[in-house]
Amino acid sequence: MADGTRLGRRSWRVENRGRDGGVRSEHRFGEDVVVAWTWHAGHERTVVLVHGIGMGQQYFGLLRAELAKTFDVVAVDLPGFGESPEPTKAASMEECGAIVGGVIRDLRLAPVVAVGHSMGTQVVSELTAQHPELVDALVLIAPTVDRKRRSKRTQSARLLLDLVNDPPIVGLVGLRMYAQAGPRWFLKQFDMMLAHRLETIAPRIQRPTLVIRGSRDVVCPRRWVREIAGLIPDATFREAKGKGHEAMITGAEPVADMIAEFVAARSED
Repeated sequence: MADGTRLGRRSWRVENRGRDGGVRSEHRFGEDVVVAWTWHAGHERTVVLVHGIGMGQQYFGLLRAELAKTFDVVAVDLPGFGESPEPTKAASMEECGAIVGGVIRDLRLAPVVAVGHSMGTQVVSELTAQHPELVDALVLIAPTVDRKRRSKRTQSARLLLDLVNDPPIVGLVGLRMYAQAGPRWFLKQFDMMLAHRLETIAPRIQRPTLVIRGSRDVVCPRRWVREIAGLIPDATFREAKGKGHEAMITGAEPVADMIAEFVAARSED
C-alpha cells in the first residue's frame, strides 16, 4: 500500500508567507515533495483543496477566496504539478491519497472538508476511503473518469473541448498550467488517472459527500456523475447551472455557497 512504500521517510518545513497571506510549507514523503499553502483565519473548519490533472493549487484562487469567508483553507500541489518538483515515478491515485493524508497529519488539520476537482476527486476519494478519520466531509467537483469513455484519446479531446467552450480565463489558466507541468509528466500522470476506478472506491466512502457537476460539463456527463453519487452511501448531487468542467473557476461563488451550505447542514445533523 501507499503508506508503507511510497511515503517512506517523512519531513516537512514552513517557508514563507505569500503576497496573498498564504503560508507555504514543503512536505517530503520519500522522494515525493508536496508544496502546500495555508490560509488561516481562525475559522472552525478547514477545507483542503486538491487539483486535477495538469493543474496546481493556483487555479483554485477564485474558489479559495470565496471559501476563505467561511473556512480556513489549505491547497496542495501534487507531486510534479504547480510548485511541487517532479519525482522519478508518477504516483497512483491511491498513493496521492496517502500523500495528501500525510500533509493533513503534518499540519494537524484533521478532520477536514476534503475538496477535489476532476482527477483530484479520485485523490480525495482514496484519502477518505483509506483514512476516514482525517475527513469530516467530502466534496467531489466534476468526478472522473467516466467509465464509458475511459480512453486517453476521448478524455484528452474532451478536456481540450472544455477549455475551448469555457470563457477565455479558463483556457488561459489551463494552457499555462499544462505547459508548466510539461507533456511528458502530464501523460505519465494521465495513465495513472485512467487506470483508477472511482466507481469501485465510491461504495467505500463513509463520509457525507457533496457531488457537484457543471451543467455544461462535456468531460463528466450527468449520467456518470449521478452514477457516482448513487454509489456513495451518503451523497448529495448538485449542478452548477451554465458551468462547464471548471465550474469552480467560472462559478466560484455559487460553488462555494453549495459547499458552505452542505457543511453547515451536516454540522446541524
